[in-house]
Amino acid sequence: MTDQTQTTSIVKGNAMSTSRLLGIGAFLLGVFVLVPLFINLSGRWDFYYTLTSVALLSVAAAGVWLTFYIGRINIGQGAYALMGGYVSAVLMTQYGVSFWLTLPLAGIFCAAVSVLIGLPILRLRGVYFAMVTLVLTEVARLTALALPITNGAKGITSIPLPGELSIFGLTIIPDFATLANPKLAFYLMAALLMVLTYLVLWRIVNSRLGHLCRSLQQNEELSASIGVNTAMLRVLAYAISSFFGGLAGAIFVAISQSIYPSSFVVQDSVNFMLYCFLGGLGYVFGPMLGTLLLYFGWDLLSIAKEYQLLIYSGALIALMLILPNGVLSLLDKKGGRK
Repeated sequence: MTDQTQTTSIVKGNAMSTSRLLGIGAFLLGVFVLVPLFINLSGRWDFYYTLTSVALLSVAAAGVWLTFYIGRINIGQGAYALMGGYVSAVLMTQYGVSFWLTLPLAGIFCAAVSVLIGLPILRLRGVYFAMVTLVLTEVARLTALALPITNGAKGITSIPLPGELSIFGLTIIPDFATLANPKLAFYLMAALLMVLTYLVLWRIVNSRLGHLCRSLQQNEELSASIGVNTAMLRVLAYAISSFFGGLAGAIFVAISQSIYPSSFVVQDSVNFMLYCFLGGLGYVFGPMLGTLLLYFGWDLLSIAKEYQLLIYSGALIALMLILPNGVLSLLDKKGGRK
């Protein structure tokens, strides 16, 4: 390679890094500054709930994307969102645990359960694994109906808003009940969680762990033959996926201040999968874009009334036929670049 070629490659790399940094900066500016400013100026306070829901749903969808990354079709994320929600609700209402402590506990609980479930079922592939995970959400719902600690069909209500978070007497996050606009606080919390989730996801994908996970998707037998512990990788990826689902479910409970066995159903698990398909399975940020498009698309089509579902389904099928690699493939002519 000549000096001129090396110089050209370095310049192109620096330009790409600069453009990525500018893109990330613009995204963060839009999420944390421009969106709240627009809502305050327009008076559309309902947008806070919509965008908060989009952020949290995209967190759960990020976990589904990670299982796709290891070559497994996951249609059971709703089960872990429901588990995480109930763990947070029970700890807050029955044991007086701070909401901020229940967040990691809900995620860890879901990750631990997913390890127990994943050890046997992750041996399955394709439609067999998909069907088993599809059943998980319904099993979680029926379990919530049967267990006394979850209060059956009555659910758990009157869940307190997140309290103050302080470290060494210094208030980091104020009590949400004392805020004039808790909707803004929930939005910022959900948006921050979304940003951190996708930062972690991007780091995983671009690490040695991510490369090993990708090898499972491409040729699991070949990976095992060269010494890769495929069983451990499958369980680890599934545990991280479920951790994201538990976090999202716990925050949803704090927003609604209630949870029922029907809070997350099979349809939600299917939607998490669709968010990944629409955004693009080959792109880390695909689930985020897919969630935004599908969630807003459904709301916008409410004017169609009884034809809402028909138009929505038709548009979704058309998009998948026209853009089989997801909407983000429009931005990448080569396709598949993360």
